[in-house]
Amino acid sequence: MSEQKQQGQINIELDEKTAEGTYSNLAIINHSASEFVVDFVSIMPGAPKAKVKSRIVLTPQHAKRLLKALGENIHRFESAHGAIQESEQAPLPLSFGPAGQA
Repeated sequence: MSEQKQQGQINIELDEKTAEGTYSNLAIINHSASEFVVDFVSIMPGAPKAKVKSRIVLTPQHAKRLLKALGENIHRFESAHGAIQESEQAPLPLSFGPAGQA
């Protein structure tokens, strides 16, 4: 039985650099028939430019699982800490091509 348990487990490693994380305050999401592309950007007030800090490419199925997992985690967070308040933001002038944002 312990052999069956071990077969279903994945050993995930996290190196120090990745563990530091990358700050992002804007996500730009594009998709095609076969993949979703999420670009994480750090945009600073008054700065004329912003750079993509990280890009994640997902299958549509994985994107849907991510949406579900985020929803569940937000629900648990709000149950413990109260509702997350969304702030009003002026639209950002982006010249990045056709995109949605989150």
